Amino acid sequence: MHIVQLIPELQEGGVERGVVEMNRELVQRGVTSSVISCGGRLVAAIEADGGQHITLDICSKNPLTAPWRAYRLRRVLQEVRPDIVHVRSRLPAWLLRLANRRLRLPVVSTVHGFNSVSAYSRIMTQADRVICVSHAIQAYIQKNYHTSSERLSVIHRGIDPTEFDPARLNQAFIEQFQREQALADRYVVASVGRVTPLKDYETFIRAVAAARPEIPNILGLIVGGIRADRQGYAARLQALVAELQVADAIRFVGSQRQIAEIYHLSDVVVSSSRKPESFGRAIAEALAMETPVIASRHGGALEIVREGINGQLFTPGDAADLTRCLVAASRQTYTGLRADALARFALSTMVERTLAVYHDLLHTRTGAPA
Repeated sequence: MHIVQLIPELQEGGVERGVVEMNRELVQRGVTSSVISCGGRLVAAIEADGGQHITLDICSKNPLTAPWRAYRLRRVLQEVRPDIVHVRSRLPAWLLRLANRRLRLPVVSTVHGFNSVSAYSRIMTQADRVICVSHAIQAYIQKNYHTSSERLSVIHRGIDPTEFDPARLNQAFIEQFQREQALADRYVVASVGRVTPLKDYETFIRAVAAARPEIPNILGLIVGGIRADRQGYAARLQALVAELQVADAIRFVGSQRQIAEIYHLSDVVVSSSRKPESFGRAIAEALAMETPVIASRHGGALEIVREGINGQLFTPGDAADLTRCLVAASRQTYTGLRADALARFALSTMVERTLAVYHDLLHTRTGAPA
């Protein structure tokens, strides 16, 4: 079997990392794997793991060049002849719609987010099989697009137990990061993700500031890259830090590759997204590192966080409620987090369920044994 995954680019982010992991797992199972994108720093991982990367502009939103780019995509697909095309984003899905009119290749899509309800977003629900990364996403799709349940599958994002393993930490990085960020004797609260308004870092900053009387040694880490078009938002966050006079309690540490180590260094990991997370990959990974989590009370986080057992939930956008959760988490001891997370969200389970979707689709299309 040959699977082609389509994604706009391979820079950073949960969806991109998921593509890299799926590529590796497919290759290890004897499946031919190709990824088409406009490129990025994760291309090296695709190729190092035995997959093929094909560089093609499926990222540009210029409608004038869309026919030409769809034509080029069709030529590539004709050449590599995949059994299934797995599309991960709306723009590539539209290009694939144009490219696939004559080829009629089987298509699987994964809906990774609560995209705005529109004709543009509908394309992700029109594949032969649609994978939803949480029950929350499934309900959203069925409510807004009335997609038949026969084409839908819920497959939670999987945690790589090797990458997120407390026994396999990079101690040299840990020591250097602790020293550079002065983490000794601090109660470390980390929030991991790109610096964008959707992550609602304002609420995170305000809650850390408000928690200082109860947790005097609290230190908030914002771990994520800042794109050129988000520099203004990052500047507003810095201004908020100055306004609240908490420069010694908030650190912007940029994009980091040693995410498992940062989870390990943290006393608690916070997801303060104002918009519902489709799943909540960061909080599931943190749990695998035995770190409790606090998340906004909506979306996929409700399928991960067990309040009072592995973390806390707070009202989205409510800094006072997040402050309450920070204080509560600082006073509680949590155990068994890794075992529970891997039992529910193992990478191997995600891969096997995805392969089952592939085989079922091929059986339906060709009549071959599933």
